[in-house]
Amino acid sequence: MAELLFELGTEELPARFVVPALDDLEKTFTEQCIALNIKHGAIRRFGTPRRLALLVADVAEKTDDVMKEVKGPSVKAAFDAAGAPTQPAIKFAESVKLPVDQLKKVSTPKGDYLMATVEEKGRRSFELLSDVLNLCTRKINFAKQMRWGDVEQSFGRPLQWIVALLGTEVVPVTYSDVKSGRVTRGHRFLSPAPITVEKPGDYEALLEKSNVIPDVAKRRALMIERIAAAAKKAGGTVLPDEALIDQVVNLVELPSPVVGTFEERHLDLPPEVLIQEMKSHQRYFSLTAADGKLLPKFIAVSNTPVKDEQLSIKGYERVLRARLTDGRFFFDEDRRMPLSAPERMEKLKRRSWIDKLGSMSEKTDRIRALGAFIAKAVGQTALIPTVERAATLCKADLNTGMVGEFPELQGVMGREYALHDKEPKEVALAIFEHYLPRGAGDGLPTQDAGAIIGLADRLDSLCGLFGIGKKPTGAKDDFALRRAAITFIRIVIARGYRFSLSAAIDESVSLLGAKLVDAKRKPTDPTVKDQLVEFFRGRLESTWKENHRADVVEAVLSAGFDDLACAQLRLEAISAYVSRPDFASLAATFKRVANIVEKQAKDITRDAVDPKKLTDEPEKALHAEVSKVSAAFTAAVQADDYAGAMAKVVPLKPFVDAFFDKVMVMAEDKALRENRVRLLMEIGGLFGTVADFSKIQAES
Repeated sequence: MAELLFELGTEELPARFVVPALDDLEKTFTEQCIALNIKHGAIRRFGTPRRLALLVADVAEKTDDVMKEVKGPSVKAAFDAAGAPTQPAIKFAESVKLPVDQLKKVSTPKGDYLMATVEEKGRRSFELLSDVLNLCTRKINFAKQMRWGDVEQSFGRPLQWIVALLGTEVVPVTYSDVKSGRVTRGHRFLSPAPITVEKPGDYEALLEKSNVIPDVAKRRALMIERIAAAAKKAGGTVLPDEALIDQVVNLVELPSPVVGTFEERHLDLPPEVLIQEMKSHQRYFSLTAADGKLLPKFIAVSNTPVKDEQLSIKGYERVLRARLTDGRFFFDEDRRMPLSAPERMEKLKRRSWIDKLGSMSEKTDRIRALGAFIAKAVGQTALIPTVERAATLCKADLNTGMVGEFPELQGVMGREYALHDKEPKEVALAIFEHYLPRGAGDGLPTQDAGAIIGLADRLDSLCGLFGIGKKPTGAKDDFALRRAAITFIRIVIARGYRFSLSAAIDESVSLLGAKLVDAKRKPTDPTVKDQLVEFFRGRLESTWKENHRADVVEAVLSAGFDDLACAQLRLEAISAYVSRPDFASLAATFKRVANIVEKQAKDITRDAVDPKKLTDEPEKALHAEVSKVSAAFTAAVQADDYAGAMAKVVPLKPFVDAFFDKVMVMAEDKALRENRVRLLMEIGGLFGTVADFSKIQAES
């Protein structure tokens, strides 16, 4: 066995290219090794702005010998009428180096064929790896590619060198005008001399000696450590920002942080503006004081430690100074005109949201109406004026200079400008919070008005885009509708809102009106509502299965999820109940009831059980117990006490078991049979409001 090193050296790659390129590189290499039967050990990845590399342990010297079955001509074509082999049979036998009489006859769906079992000798891995590594290079997908010189191939950035070593041997790889060798490069400025790699195991240490930390995780940890130390020395703490760390770590090969400052007068700008100015354009880290407030300081991460640090800092400060001056200009100019000014509202009419779904002004009108509907549905009628005012202004900041420069600040600037305009604080907060959560690090809305507007905004988008055929397909989700639906569910459950999802969808579809009319739609096609209900079901199923048994999830969903918060409560209650030692037998009993009802109740009217037709003692006893349990069960369900409701049906088990043991449900007498099925229907209807027990596996 030997180690394999494969490195692609480039001009500086954009930070966002590095990790996806390494993913592609490793994926293709692994797939090709499986296809060619090349055995190997662990794979380590190395990536910097100037290199993409794999270090593979324990690559087998050769592939294994394998026995392979080769299909030949059909038996009908292989032998003549006298049974003598024909030319096709003879040629096939020669190709597999076997006599004709040693060929096997096998039956297939297409008829009988000749078959030979041959041994395929293993090949040297070195001979195969040239094609594998060439393919790995070609299979890297970059968001944008470049061509250079007069070559035809393109890459994320021009290739400068290729290192391909299996043990001490150079594996021939050619891409564009670059051929593989054993020479790599260190830090562009600190160690520009070529570095010869004698064997793969030397690679990482050689680069580290040459001022390059090639391991992304190690470089990340070092960068975080150095930034934290620099922040402490400056008297502050780094504002956490994982996304910025992930970006900056792939902009440098040797992280070298420096601390700079900006004018304190800019601290009167909203902190989000300062943070965004430093982050988006300059990739600077913000610093906070012990009280959490921003300090007039930042940390920039350089790729090179410099002798004159002050000179470097002045450069960073000069660039930021210009940015902050621009930010202040936008902030001051935007506040000259209120959010509610007719000019801003008019601009929303000219701002298209999505083709076929109208302008942003029309979307705002729908959000306002749908928000009022949801507020009333969840018992927040008193909030409707706040919801309507905040909804009217919730998209107005899209036409401001600051949001035009930093789209990430939409909502933030709406809040700030609303406060400046003396709008009620509840309105300003709702404008901001209706966007929450914007990403993985964000919390949910903290108050009802913002939550309700956020629900209305997302539901309008879902209904509108589904209605014009823009729903997600496979991995494609251009409008992040899966995330919108999941966020909708999270907000509803977190706020404990009790309302009908289908009614809210109906209202949203009604507000969209003629915009959803599609001449191509057939009467048999699912409606927008049908599609969306199924879409929400899929999102509930996928998120719930992360923490709950799949059969329990299916059982709860099958009992209905129109009231999302109620469905969540039922899920938690059943999930807790299945861990009880007596649950398996209880579930088996109720599952038997559910199965019989499903099969026999289709043609039976849902009339009440006739006590006069209860002839056997076990069915009389069961009917009496059901009557006793029903009221207590219903009261527990109405109080959202689903664990208590489950406890109420436990006493039914022995009566149900006795009924099945001693009573013939499928009696010959039709009236008797239907009455007994109705008794089971009554039981099934009782616990069927909580979950469909036929979906639950008694032993999971």
